[in-house]
Amino acid sequence: MDLRVALIGYGTGGSVFHAPLISSVPGMRLAAVVTGDPERQAAVRERYPEAEVVDGPDRLWGASGNYDLVVVAAPNRQHVPLARTALTSGLPVVVDKPVAASAADARSLAALSAVRGVPVFPFHNRRWDGDFRTARRLIGSDVLGDVRRFESRFERWRPEVRKSWKESTDPRDAGGILFDLGTHLIDQAVALFGRPGSVYAEIDTRRPGAATPDDVFVALSHPGGVRSHLWASATAAQLGPRFRVLGSRASYVVPGMDAQEEQLRAGLTPDDHGYGMAAPESYGLVGTPGEERLEPTAPGAYQDFYASVARALGGDAHPPVTLADAITGLEVVEAATRSAAERAVVDLDEARRGER
Repeated sequence: MDLRVALIGYGTGGSVFHAPLISSVPGMRLAAVVTGDPERQAAVRERYPEAEVVDGPDRLWGASGNYDLVVVAAPNRQHVPLARTALTSGLPVVVDKPVAASAADARSLAALSAVRGVPVFPFHNRRWDGDFRTARRLIGSDVLGDVRRFESRFERWRPEVRKSWKESTDPRDAGGILFDLGTHLIDQAVALFGRPGSVYAEIDTRRPGAATPDDVFVALSHPGGVRSHLWASATAAQLGPRFRVLGSRASYVVPGMDAQEEQLRAGLTPDDHGYGMAAPESYGLVGTPGEERLEPTAPGAYQDFYASVARALGGDAHPPVTLADAITGLEVVEAATRSAAERAVVDLDEARRGER
């Protein structure tokens, strides 16, 4: 029997990412979409005629027995309240990133999940970027030797401020590029090298009219001596390499961005030929100066997140992303904010102890 999924939110996150990914996974069915916007309701009915259109989340909770999984793709300030209600209704929940606007809120969600015995799955889809999957494989296979520095960038050229809740200065909205793109960068670094010991950051607001950060650098020191240098920017007129991984034997350098977001925005899904495939001209290089070779990029596979969720709910796999990792990511975001304000390196564990 298919897992019946209720999706809350049909903005960019719901329509571009979650709905097509859910619909592409065997054993999952998009059973309901929650949106109060008439245009979005019409769009759901056109693309997913078998899904029920629900005008508000309250209608889900009264019929919780009709669903097996809830996906929260609403604006950030609604993540924790909606996830808590799902858990108290006995429904497992996928929560888009960032899971919460603060690490404390994410910990409270983890506590409720433990008490209820119902899982929360953070949607950190960028672990299934093709270039990240390639970097992870190379690091794990020791082709690069001992990794000494991991450089990662999400840079864009968006010099004009767009009207959006992501530009809000209200802390409950978790606006700004550190919470948006920075969350992905931090999660990838944590997935590769573990919880960092210290955090240093430079956080700026560069664009005229902008009220939230749009240009960020974060440096993490991981156990074993690996350093992650992470950049997120909306003000990069020329883009740096997506990844530059420097090891004791060789490096891996790859340009550009994973193709999946662009493909999903264009209407492609994982069921379409060529989805997730990188063009050969975007392959990275592995080696040393003068002795480099092209490294084919692994296919991107965001749908594998949901396939892993299905297996976890069936008791056949661990969660694809743990809530503990998402909490660590939020602790890094908060430490980075403090570091930039104080112009100092922040010890992550000391910062956490200071909250208690």
